[in-house]
Amino acid sequence: MNPSETLSEKEVGLGWHPKRVLLILLIFSIVMMFAAFTSGYIVRRDEGNWREFELPTSLLINTILIVLSSASIQWAYFSARKDEITRAKTCLIITLVLGLAFLFGQYHSFGDLVAGNTYFGGADANPSGSFLYVLMGVHAFHLVTGLVFLAVVLKRTLSYQVHSRALLSIGNATLYWHF
Repeated sequence: MNPSETLSEKEVGLGWHPKRVLLILLIFSIVMMFAAFTSGYIVRRDEGNWREFELPTSLLINTILIVLSSASIQWAYFSARKDEITRAKTCLIITLVLGLAFLFGQYHSFGDLVAGNTYFGGADANPSGSFLYVLMGVHAFHLVTGLVFLAVVLKRTLSYQVHSRALLSIGNATLYWHF
C-alpha cells in the first residue's frame, strides 16, 4: 500500500474466500434449477390430466436420514472448530453412511413408486409421476456430488488438514450438505 493512500482508498473485498463465493454461486444456480422444476410442476398441474397419489413411506424415512446427516455434519464442523479431530472424523463418517443410506432409500423409493403404478414414462405414465422421478433423480445427483465433496473433506480430515485453523473445506462441505 502506498503510504499516501488512506484506508478508505484501499480496495475492500467481500472478506470471503473465493472458494466460498464459488460455492454460493453454485448453490444459487441449483436453487434456480429447482425453482424452474417447481414452476413447471405448478403450471403443468393446473392444466389437468394430473394423477394424485400417495408418496411412499420410504420417502419419509429418507427425509429422516437426510435430516440426521445434516445434524452429523454440523457436529463434525463444530468438533473441527474445537480441534476435536477424532470426533470430527467420526461425524463425517456417520454423515457419509447416512448419505449412502439415503441414496439406497431413493433407489428403494423408485421401486415403491412402480409398485404403486407410478411410472416415469411409457403408456402408463402420468406427468405427476414423471415430475416426481425427475425431482428425485436431480436430488440424487445433487447428493452424489455432496458425497464426493464429503469424501474429499473426510480424506483431508484423516490426514489432519482440517482443524480449528483450517475450516474452509469442512465449512464449505457443511454449507453444501445443509443445502
